[in-house]
Amino acid sequence: MDPVGAKLLEIAKKELGYREKAGGYTKYGEWYGRTFEGGDDYYTTAPWCDMFLAWAADQAKVEDWAGQFAATIGHARWFQRNDAWGTEPEPGAVVFFAWSGSKDTDAIQHVGLVESVNGSTLHTIEANTDGVHLKRKARDFDSVVGYGYPGKVKVAGKSFPWLADTRTEKGYTPKHAAPAPRVLPGADRSGDMVAVGRPGREDDGTPLLQQETLLGGLLAVVLCGTVVLAVGKAAAARVPASAPIRVRKRGRHHRVPVTLPADIRPADLDAADAGTIVMPAVSAAVAAEAEDREFWSRVTPLQQDEDLAFWDSLHADLAPLRPGAPPLVTADEHGRE
Repeated sequence: MDPVGAKLLEIAKKELGYREKAGGYTKYGEWYGRTFEGGDDYYTTAPWCDMFLAWAADQAKVEDWAGQFAATIGHARWFQRNDAWGTEPEPGAVVFFAWSGSKDTDAIQHVGLVESVNGSTLHTIEANTDGVHLKRKARDFDSVVGYGYPGKVKVAGKSFPWLADTRTEKGYTPKHAAPAPRVLPGADRSGDMVAVGRPGREDDGTPLLQQETLLGGLLAVVLCGTVVLAVGKAAAARVPASAPIRVRKRGRHHRVPVTLPADIRPADLDAADAGTIVMPAVSAAVAAEAEDREFWSRVTPLQQDEDLAFWDSLHADLAPLRPGAPPLVTADEHGRE
């Protein structure tokens, strides 16, 4: 089916049953005279078969492809000039008739729309037919001069708006689209995340994180936690308890209720906790610097034995996984190494 003719047919089907009024008046003729002829009353009662198609093209917004004429001969010649003329019936084509049977465009007297073709029968929708009607007709091919194919008309700088799919145009980005996903190290090209420690390589040949590296990192964290807790316990021992306030800190390393000095509030501890960052494996210099941290200098002696036991047990569990690792420095219950 002709794509432009299909839009014309949609409009035409909605208008089926319309008939001209007294004196030959039609809304299509009035519209045509007002739109193109400065309001000339002649068109209000003039033959309206082609003016109906002009009105339908306007309603469907396809006037650039279908043309807008009141004279059928001029309409046919327009299709010829636009290389959109032929003799093969097609649904959606504009069909031109000459009752004399002539095939000359100068003999054209009537126009309609092809709705379907069934063997030697042409099914059409026509205006100003049978005197006053807009209706369906069944005709043979004897009176057909030719067909205009609106879909073959080339309009500079335009395409059929109802067929254009901007979603497939190159470079199109939806207004609310998220940025394109970024491929991160550790993600394979199939879209599945590569597990940490899983053997494999990136596309550039760089090995992924191996299990030995992971275990080494865990042991470094164990060492960090044990040393910092031991240093903190020694520093806290120098601060006397003075206030009856008892709080319970959140987190694995602050499960034991503690007593705070009078100038320390639970909110201060929350703020300090929020500023805590993950520390890498520490050196002796970093551990010494940790002694001076305000948190450890103000908190009263903490019952950290359970915490130290946790780190010792974690080290004991991980040590067999890394043969040859040096023994971890631990602290006894009095804080001595």
